[in-house]
Amino acid sequence: MSVRRYLRLAAHTQLLPVLESGEETTLIGGQAVMEGVMMRSPHSYCVAVRKPDGEIITVSKPLAKVSDRYPIFKYPLLRGLGTLGQAMKLGIEALQFSANAALTEEEKAKAADKGGEASGGTDAKPISGWVMAANLAFSLLFFFFLYKFVPLWLTTQMQKSLPQLSNQILFNLVDGLIRIVIFLAFLYGISRWKDIHRVFEFHGAEHRVVFNYESGKPVNVANAQSFVTFHPRCGTSFLIVVMLISMCIYALLPFQDFASKFASRILLMPVIAGLSYEIIRFAAKRPGSLLNLMTAPGLWLQRITTQTPADDQTEVAIVALEGAMELERQQGGMLVIA
Repeated sequence: MSVRRYLRLAAHTQLLPVLESGEETTLIGGQAVMEGVMMRSPHSYCVAVRKPDGEIITVSKPLAKVSDRYPIFKYPLLRGLGTLGQAMKLGIEALQFSANAALTEEEKAKAADKGGEASGGTDAKPISGWVMAANLAFSLLFFFFLYKFVPLWLTTQMQKSLPQLSNQILFNLVDGLIRIVIFLAFLYGISRWKDIHRVFEFHGAEHRVVFNYESGKPVNVANAQSFVTFHPRCGTSFLIVVMLISMCIYALLPFQDFASKFASRILLMPVIAGLSYEIIRFAAKRPGSLLNLMTAPGLWLQRITTQTPADDQTEVAIVALEGAMELERQQGGMLVIA
């Protein structure tokens, strides 16, 4: 696998929580993938990808609700973990399918242009499960380093020259602000990459098509393109809430040494994720509540993570939605506009 291809895959894996939207309800959700979109209904999902030759290929599969398979995930806090875990699993599968469809065809074409066999280049091999597993492991380690270790280390170093940071609340406030700045800088920097910019365009297409479906209007390119690209159920909003909740929870911890603080930040991730999910869920159902203030920054940040899609990108999102809904109908599922 070429270095560029692996970096593109790794960058997209890092963005999976940002690109994911939806929840385990009767709602439609989705996710941008490489040159395409994955749409999810309560009991099925469909990934649609446009190949370099213009053909749209799809894969559709039934989707069992986590709470139906494991009733424990019906309870508050735990239901968020089940939903997020399933979303990440689906995201990895959709990413692998799209990477094999988009990247492999690109490199086959390059091999043919160089005079070789279109299918003979070593880089044209499908991405294996082992490669995806290694990529996921790398992404997790990178996440822990960038968002857990670096902010904590920088704040600890600052504390040596700023005694005021011995105050636990102030220490965690600075630590949280550094984390948010790193996150914003990472998003802005990676958005300048042409490949990722296209992913953000497909992210905008996914949001517009979901809005189109939820409006009750016929789902088509013209109608979808009339909607905004900022959606309240986007993973971008979720991550901002996670960071704000983290600042509050870390301030309550009694640990003073670096190792204990770092370990607690990793071990408490499931608790923070579950609590953040509940806040997002509550805010989505009560638009006028005070908690909506916590989700507002995520909508602002979607000016980076969603971009205006072209008509052909919106068409791909519609194909993905139609595929998921068709399989949903075959299984006797019922979709309700919430």
